[in-house]
Amino acid sequence: MTVHTNNTMQAAVLERFGAPLALADVEIPALRPGQALVRIAASGVNPLDTKIQAGNAAHAQARLPAILGIDLAGTVEAVAPGETRFQPGDEVYGMTGGVGGVQGSLAQFAAVDADLLAIKPRGLDMRQAAALPLIFITAWEGLVDRARVHAGQKVLVHGGAGGVGHIAIQIARAFGAEVYATGSAGQKGIIESLGAVAIDYRSESVDDYVARHTGGEGFDIVYDTVGGATLDASFAAARRYHGHVVSCLGWGAHKLAPLSFRAATYSGVFTLLPLLSGRERAHHGQIMQEATRLADAGALRVLMDERRFALHQANEAQAIVAAGQARGKLVVDVAG
Repeated sequence: MTVHTNNTMQAAVLERFGAPLALADVEIPALRPGQALVRIAASGVNPLDTKIQAGNAAHAQARLPAILGIDLAGTVEAVAPGETRFQPGDEVYGMTGGVGGVQGSLAQFAAVDADLLAIKPRGLDMRQAAALPLIFITAWEGLVDRARVHAGQKVLVHGGAGGVGHIAIQIARAFGAEVYATGSAGQKGIIESLGAVAIDYRSESVDDYVARHTGGEGFDIVYDTVGGATLDASFAAARRYHGHVVSCLGWGAHKLAPLSFRAATYSGVFTLLPLLSGRERAHHGQIMQEATRLADAGALRVLMDERRFALHQANEAQAIVAAGQARGKLVVDVAG
């Protein structure tokens, strides 16, 4: 795909909620101080992107017309004057836009706050790198920033074969924790391949697996990536006195009594906050540096849906993710 000579680029644009994305020529964004212009190679597709498109994600504060796409990987084309962290030719990735009026990654270029970027891992291709940012940041914020995971702990991840869940397993193991993860019987192989003990949530009650794996004491950290009734189950699985429950989908109304009776604690994760508020953005770039470090050390892999979609097929990719039919993380190839 080539860039047009009149300073325009191709982008998939959402004109109204509930409508398909439409391919259009738009202006290549001008750089502001502290930004890098990234030639986008790949755009990760997240369930949140599909909810924004459908008009079901008011918390993302999308402003129409919008270019969606929260995650990107690509090559730095230019940097703003005075920006020294990156230079043209650097291969980078990050969670950089698609919410709050910030241009997303379903376009050939994006002017990105350099605070949000990190150098791409050497061992990951652009597609794999574009699949990582949102899920890695969400997992890291919960386990490391909120729960302070460390060696010797027992960690339970709900939804261990999902996007955030399979990354959370790997982060917890990298910190030396003993990891357990819930999933369906069909996901047992995936969960075990990541180094966690698989728990079939359909065939075993919370009380049963807490008794079996912790002697009834509960888990030091429980990371809920599912929400709803699974968060309620998390409260009942936390260790007495020292247990900590984290959720990235704790948006409903929940009874805290089971957590309180165990004298345990709770934290919520809202990964979009730096993009929406402008605060703490540099921390997201730092978290992505940690992702690069883990990936380069061979301690991180991302489960990928290998189906290929070009920019003009973005609607097809979105539809698969919206229907819950992706087999791993799905990515749109923007370059090529």
